[in-house]
Amino acid sequence: EPRPLVESTHPNETWSLDFMHDRMTNGAPFRVLNIIDDFNREVLNITIERSIGAKRVIRELQQLIEWRGKPESLRFDNGPEFIATSLLDFCRDNDIETLHIQPGKPNQNAYMERFNRSYRDDILDKYLFDNLHQVRSLSYHWQWLLNNERPNDSPDGMTPTEALLKYGKRTQTKPMEVFSIFQQDGDDDELVSIFD
Repeated sequence: EPRPLVESTHPNETWSLDFMHDRMTNGAPFRVLNIIDDFNREVLNITIERSIGAKRVIRELQQLIEWRGKPESLRFDNGPEFIATSLLDFCRDNDIETLHIQPGKPNQNAYMERFNRSYRDDILDKYLFDNLHQVRSLSYHWQWLLNNERPNDSPDGMTPTEALLKYGKRTQTKPMEVFSIFQQDGDDDELVSIFD
């Protein structure tokens, strides 16, 4: 069923998810699970592992929900992890709408496709990786830069963090919604050694 890509009006309205694949220098494959908030294009999660199944997707979502609150809907393709009974049951049990895009229509998940292109250009195609630690360190550092220092094309040319803080200041009529800025673990000393 075709669904137009509607611009989100508030945080946690729709999160988009997608997988990417790449290989290390020794040929070993790895997968990346990306999750963004469509409202401010904030990178909520970059999970990097040799394999990621539906149970791991659920675990990552549970962690994000504990930190950020529950999304109203999740948008993803029809990959096996996203049509797995366990994930669909999780969404139903948590009253989260699932928005599956049509097969062969990635433009129906355009915010995620745009993010994936940037991640591919800035990280996966730019560096050679010998191990998962290197991929994670560079990715988490890039995630922080993207969320906090790089303005995006919307909303209003602000960084995702600025858009989130501006939204928070607009909710004075009801109890203040606090959206903390999540950054996965990353030791600055480790990041310095990767970039030097």
